[in-house]
Formats: sequence, structure tokens, C-alpha cells
Amino acid sequence: MGVDVLRGLALFQGLDDEQLSELYTAGEVRAFGAGEELFREHRPSDDWWVLLDGAITLTRHVGHEETEIGSMAVPGQWAGGFRAWDEYGVYLATGRGAVGGRVLRVPAPALREMAESWFPFGVHLIHGLVGSVRRIEGAARQREALVALGTLAAGLAHEINNPASAATRAVDAMGETTTALLASLGRLADVHITAAQFVALAELRQELGETPATADPLAVADREDSVSDWLSAHGVERDWAIAPPLAAAGADVAWCDRVAEVLEGTPVEAALDWVAASLTMSSLLSELKESTRRISELVAAVKSYSHLDRASLQPVDVREGLASTLVMLGHRMEGVRVVRDFAAELPRVPGDAGELNQVWTNLVDNAVDAMDGSGTLRVSAHADGDGVVVEIADTGPGMPENVRAHAFEPFFTTKDVGKGTGLGLDIARRVVVERHGGDIAIHTGAGDTVLSVRLPLRSQVRRS
Repeated sequence: MGVDVLRGLALFQGLDDEQLSELYTAGEVRAFGAGEELFREHRPSDDWWVLLDGAITLTRHVGHEETEIGSMAVPGQWAGGFRAWDEYGVYLATGRGAVGGRVLRVPAPALREMAESWFPFGVHLIHGLVGSVRRIEGAARQREALVALGTLAAGLAHEINNPASAATRAVDAMGETTTALLASLGRLADVHITAAQFVALAELRQELGETPATADPLAVADREDSVSDWLSAHGVERDWAIAPPLAAAGADVAWCDRVAEVLEGTPVEAALDWVAASLTMSSLLSELKESTRRISELVAAVKSYSHLDRASLQPVDVREGLASTLVMLGHRMEGVRVVRDFAAELPRVPGDAGELNQVWTNLVDNAVDAMDGSGTLRVSAHADGDGVVVEIADTGPGMPENVRAHAFEPFFTTKDVGKGTGLGLDIARRVVVERHGGDIAIHTGAGDTVLSVRLPLRSQVRRS
């Protein structure tokens, strides 16, 4: 076998026999079997592995699962050896034999010595390249993580503030109302209301609790005026405090007459004061229930959006991701009409739900920015042959041809510093095209810009 095993590999074209012999002597040819681990991710990359024959599977841990990210199946493909140029270099993946074969294993220090001897200028370039890539990659990953976290936190904080504030106000008001309710019971006892009268009064109060109040504010106001006049005519001094909750619950003059009839000459103020306080308490409890329900829904939306409890690769319902994204960006939608057009029957697509949600976030945020606070945002999803198509459309001014031509290029943006998600359409394109095997395109016209994403129904998720 000897050094001849290296001849013919495209990787070593340009090396003379002496250099090939030096390389072969510095390393060792090692046989491996199917399933045998050759190197492990995150361990120091102390060796350079060149495939001579056979095949190696490359895997990487993503979250709590191991994901296949590629393979080495062509003789001359290589992995590792980064410590020849970078003292902190580690293996980027774990390599295991897919089928038995052989590799040339060269220690990183020996690789460095040979490279410095054979290609001194090239080694200087590699040093600079490794340092630049490490800095750029580190900054980009940090930026992407911070942008995603910032979008999530800002959306959640804004959306959760309203129901949380409403719940706080309801709790504060319930303290005052509880005091008023207990005081009204004391006044009822003072006027010597009978047990039968109290039962009848409670039944009349229950009728109001079961009667839906009209949503027409003018009708409520008219009813409140009528009830207030009735209360004044019956010697009730606090008509201004009692009439509003009664009217809001549906009470009218006829209902008040029934109360007076039940009480048979007993002063009605204490009785109606108790009814008003109990109605207010019920209203506050309903408000508190609605606020906490809304908070629970927001937490569920965040869970769906972030997919913290799910595996990275799974069947994804794009409708769920789009809906949770709209919730997270709800604070950006003031003045914008949102139209959802989701097909009732939509197949799930294989993919990384968290990454796809970042795509939806970017596209929706861009669309809202384009409309500058007013317009119509249309979000649709439908099946199309062997794929699912998602469209994010806006009624903004449209995208000029010179912008559309460069929209998917790295680092291209038309936004001022500090605006937008910071993710860029380039990253959206990489997630859709390179990692999910789909397509993304821009269609624009007067008053209508559509970003169209097509995701295949067959798994094509890749990691780089």
C-alpha cells in the first residue's frame, strides 16, 4: 500500500513524491468499522482525518438529541486538524463509521509543521481567516440569540402588561367592593328584612346575573338614567352609585318595581345597595378571570413560539407557528388590519419549529415596517402539491427592483440602525432553503408585496 494510497486524491494534487512521503510518514493509516467512533464533537481537534475509502457519518447534538448533519463518503474528504491553526480548535461534529473503511490520521502539530514548510504564505492566510471567522461567527451567533430573545421578551412584556394591569386593578377594586358588600348586609339587617324577602331579592338579583347586558353604550346610558330617576323618586340618596352597576347588568324600571313589590314598603336603598355591590363583585371576578385566562394564553403562545419543550426536528404545524408569532408581535400591529387565511386542512411539514418561527417573525416584522403603522397584513398558509406555501403580504408602497435584487444578500438592509429584527432576509433564506430544502421568493406590485415561502412535505432539514 504505502504512499501510493495518497496518489490520485484531488486533495493532494500539487504535492510531489517527497511531500507525499513526508505526509504519509507523519500520519498513520487506520482502518475503522461501521459504528466505530473516530472523533467526538467539542473535543480538542488534535488530529486531521482524511478519508481514503468507506464512509463516515457526521452527527451533532442539537438540544437534547443527536442530529445527522452530513457525511464523508468521497475519498479525500477531511475533518478536524483545527489545532494546527487554532489552539482552541475543537471538532465540530462526531464522526462514526457508516461502512467500514480507512482514514489517514495526521497529528495537528505535524500538519502545521508541514504546512509552514510547504506553504508559509498560505499558513499566514489561514491564521487570519480562522481568527476572522471565529470573531464573525461568535458575534453573529450572539447577535441572533439576543435579537430572538429581545423580540420574545418585548412582545411578551407588551402583550402581558394589559391583562396583568387589569387583574391588578380588579383585585384592588375587589377589596373596596368586599367592604361595601359587607356594609350593605349590615344595613339590610337594620331595616329588618325578612328571610323570605331576602330570598326573593336574591332571586331577582340572580335574574340580572343571567341577563346579558347590551353592548350598545347608548342603550346602557338611557337605562341608567331611567333607573337613576326611579331611585330618586323612591328616596334613594346614593342613586349615582347604585344605578350604574344595575343598568350595566340589565336592570330597568320594571325590574326595580318588582324589587319594591317584594320589599312591601321596606326602604329599597339598603336592598339595592346590596344588589349593586354583589353585581360589582361578580363583574370584577369576571374581569379577573378573563385577565388571568389571557395571561395563560400568552404563556401558551410563548411556549409554542419558542418550542423550548420540543425536539428540534419534528412535524410542524405552520399555522400554530404563524398564530403564535402574530401574538408575540401584537404590540407592533396597532393601526394594522390583520387578515388570517389558513387552510382548514393543512399537512404538517418536517422541520425545526423554532427556526421557522424566526423566519415568520422576520417576514411579519418587515411587512409591518413597510406599512408604517397602517394598512393590511395578510398571513396565509395552504397546501400546494408536495409542499406547504406560506405567504406574508402587506399593502405598503412595494419593493423597488434594485432592493428586491439584493434582498437576500448577506448584510443587505434598507433599515436604519436599531430598526427591525436584525435577522435579515439572508438568514431567512438560509433557514428555508439550506436547512429545510424549501424556496423563498418576493412578489411585488403597486400596493402589494408578498413574501412567499414554500416548504416541502418530505424531510430535507440540514444543519451547517
